[in-house]
Amino acid sequence: MIDKLTSNPKRLFLIDGFGAVLTAFFLVVILAGFEDRFGMPRSILYGLSLVVCVYAIYSFSCYFFLRSKWRPYLKAIAMANLLYCLITIGLVFYFYQSLTMLGLLYFFLEVVVICGLVIIEWRVAEKM
Repeated sequence: MIDKLTSNPKRLFLIDGFGAVLTAFFLVVILAGFEDRFGMPRSILYGLSLVVCVYAIYSFSCYFFLRSKWRPYLKAIAMANLLYCLITIGLVFYFYQSLTMLGLLYFFLEVVVICGLVIIEWRVAEKM
């Protein structure tokens, strides 16, 4: 899979962008809409969604406008995604008492998926 993505690294920006849009949708529509079932405060969810919307714009911009030299841009979004995961983990610890099992499960899965993407993005950037 890494070799396939290395031959077309632009595809990673597209995957990242759609993932960010999906995350923003979940944060704003699902988690904020059912705040009592997840436990994370709505204002925090809106803040996280703003961050991932910026990530989506960045990733889609890279996909549509970059023609070459993707490596630094791919590393940048990988580091940004890692930072998002660290912030999310910090928020989970901070709001642990108010989070439900469903909220904990959502954020655990989100961090696992994003960290998996970070590993792939970094490996592709290193092979370029």
